[in-house]
Amino acid sequence: MEFDKPAPGEELNASGEATVPRQAASVILLRGGSEALELLLVQRTPQARFMGGFWVFPGGAVDAHEGEGDEAHRLAAVRELEEEASVSGITPEELVKFSRWITPAVVQIRFDTHFFLATAPEGVEPVVDGSEIVDHIWYSPRAALDAYGREQLPLVFPTIKHLEQVSSFDSADALIAHAAQQTVEPVEPRILMEGEVARVLLPGEPGYD
Repeated sequence: MEFDKPAPGEELNASGEATVPRQAASVILLRGGSEALELLLVQRTPQARFMGGFWVFPGGAVDAHEGEGDEAHRLAAVRELEEEASVSGITPEELVKFSRWITPAVVQIRFDTHFFLATAPEGVEPVVDGSEIVDHIWYSPRAALDAYGREQLPLVFPTIKHLEQVSSFDSADALIAHAAQQTVEPVEPRILMEGEVARVLLPGEPGYD
């Protein structure tokens, strides 16, 4: 995938020395049960230094008091979901590990983000905080990608790739059942500059190595 302009916070590191990624966690909140698949996207305030104005999955950095390892990521994921979207009632143990993405080494601000799936509690209606997060929407993966293609929904690379990955599933239950059986391996994209255009490569794609 090619980009001619980085999202806020994704500017390349001019110093050449890689920043140590900060630990982070994110929740892909699902609804639809066995009948459909929709997921929650929230919009970061345009004033934010990092990803301002973009639509993302609820999430953020792990706090020091949350410790280390898998438990810390689960605690952070649940906390961020409640802080950003007012969704409570999901325990850390309920989360299903889905993926782990590490920001490319050439980017200034880096995160080592653990993504989890969770089923939205019955009848829940997210409420954004109005400051860090200014809006929310439920979308099927394909509808979100179509809106992005029409330039109606600003998305960043990891969100696009996650939407593509889950778009083949017909229901929330099927996606969670599949993810529960998988082993998660870290993904660290690489950026190849071609003039003023940045090409983002994933492991296994030509040119990655």
